[in-house]
Amino acid sequence: MAGTVAADTAGQARQMLRERGLTVTGIAQTAAGGSSIVLFWRGLLARRCRQEVSQFIGELATLLGAGIPLLSALQTLAGQHSGRLAPVIQALADDVASGVPLAEAMGRRVEWFDDTAVSIVRVGENTGSLEQALERLAEFRAKAHRLRGRIATALIYPAIVGTIGLAVAVFLMTHVVPDLIAALNEAGRPLPAVTRVVKAASDFLVGWWWLLVVAAGALAAGAVLLARSRAGAALLDRLALALPLVGELVRKETTSRIAVVMAALLRSGLQFVDAVGIARRTVGNGVFRGALEEYERAVTAGRDVAGPLKSSGVFSPMVVQMLAVGQQAGRLEEMLDRLAASYDAEVAVAAQRLTAALEPLVIVLLAVVVGAIAFAAILPILEVSNVMQ
Repeated sequence: MAGTVAADTAGQARQMLRERGLTVTGIAQTAAGGSSIVLFWRGLLARRCRQEVSQFIGELATLLGAGIPLLSALQTLAGQHSGRLAPVIQALADDVASGVPLAEAMGRRVEWFDDTAVSIVRVGENTGSLEQALERLAEFRAKAHRLRGRIATALIYPAIVGTIGLAVAVFLMTHVVPDLIAALNEAGRPLPAVTRVVKAASDFLVGWWWLLVVAAGALAAGAVLLARSRAGAALLDRLALALPLVGELVRKETTSRIAVVMAALLRSGLQFVDAVGIARRTVGNGVFRGALEEYERAVTAGRDVAGPLKSSGVFSPMVVQMLAVGQQAGRLEEMLDRLAASYDAEVAVAAQRLTAALEPLVIVLLAVVVGAIAFAAILPILEVSNVMQ
């Protein structure tokens, strides 16, 4: 069997495949062309359907709880769902019908089912508690959706206001200002300095708008390339943690995600070291990934786990203490649940603070821009009016 898996290194890819119960005979890096691009776009489409995947997992758990066999449940859901997920569910049913375990079938579709889902389902199948494993997975995904929803909600209003304000400024610069200044020039009056500056900006926007579009596209492409490079991603990750308010939100959201993932995996019966490794791969921030990697090494080597967590500087003293005490006392799942609940509430507070700071900032910036354009257009009219009086 051949397939494609997304990983930073060949060693990481080999480890991910072994965790899925697969025997690795060889690994080759895909070219930077067709297959990787196809996988990238398939991943984008799949991320847009996270909610539908979570709904499918919850429905599958409900059907299994009602005593319906796994194959029949999958076939029922394949006929019930529509869109891009329907053929995926049907493919899962076909694999299960041919004797493939559900976890392995999910692992073949990494763009739809991540390591967390595959690991929880595999443990459920091995222990004969697939229904409970799917219920825990659905609960975990619901918590993750709530976290992402809070952050998205915090950014919606500033984004809408900023877009509308930018559209108003562009309309004024391309339609109102040129006609108004042309009328003033016909009157033979010299234009004030601020009006000449706005006129120059308006002329450039009208005559060279395509250059601005090209420059914006180039900047966007450069930002994407920077974010996808190892050094650029590391720089952006550190910058995100250093920004006021944003850093606090990223730190607490990432900590909450780690706690939720590890609690769900440990509750499903996964080994602690494996849970740490999977939690590390679900984290988007590279600084946190590095800290978890050191934590994983310390656990594997039997060293003190508090030291690596504390030296990373990304975890608060409370998090370090709770993880260390929970592991030593054998109450790590309980500690992780408390930590997730605590940081879940703090994420909501941090999102509200970010919204409260962004809203007036965006409004003030737009007021300054639009006000400057209006002032530059009205000032010559007021001077002409004063002269006439």
